[in-house]
Amino acid sequence: ERCASTSNRNFEGRQGRGGRTHLVSPAVAAATAITGTFAIPEDLDAREGK
Repeated sequence: ERCASTSNRNFEGRQGRGGRTHLVSPAVAAATAITGTFAIPEDLDAREGK
């Protein structure tokens, strides 16, 4: 299981047993939350056909 996090408190087990935490910017965290998969803000434009 993987987690996108904006927190720099990244230590083993923080996001659950066996989970992997990726430190991301707030913009990437928002895009990831909206899409449900790791994404960058530009991916949101592509979803809207821009």
